[in-house]
Amino acid sequence: MSPEAENGLEKTPMNRQELIEAVTQEQLKNNEELNHFSVGDTIDVHVRIIEGDKERVQVFQGVLIGMKGRGINRTITVRRIVANEGVERIFPLHSPRIAKIEVVRRGDARRAKLYFLRNRVGKSRRLRDQRRGLKHFS
Repeated sequence: MSPEAENGLEKTPMNRQELIEAVTQEQLKNNEELNHFSVGDTIDVHVRIIEGDKERVQVFQGVLIGMKGRGINRTITVRRIVANEGVERIFPLHSPRIAKIEVVRRGDARRAKLYFLRNRVGKSRRLRDQRRGLKHFS
């Protein structure tokens, strides 16, 4: 028996996935920073923009139409309408460029991805509000 095994310090072999998750664990934001939001919600994404030596925060408000990935690779897709043209941005959720995310309005969606909103025009583009009596579970 090796001396490390006697002291309880024997290293267990880590596979590649466990090693990657261990390294990226400290880069993840905690759940308090990431408000509990879901697909269909209207959210404000506060993005840090660096221009030269100045830094400012720009707000991108839109409907959350999709979430994808897990861990450090988790991304959200936010869609908004600017001058009758749809604009979608994909944000890495754990990026240091994202200052914060605020929920403006809760939307009632029965789908995981709301890509059908891309084809909608006018009032049919709007989503129903979540009912008042129900609490939001994530």
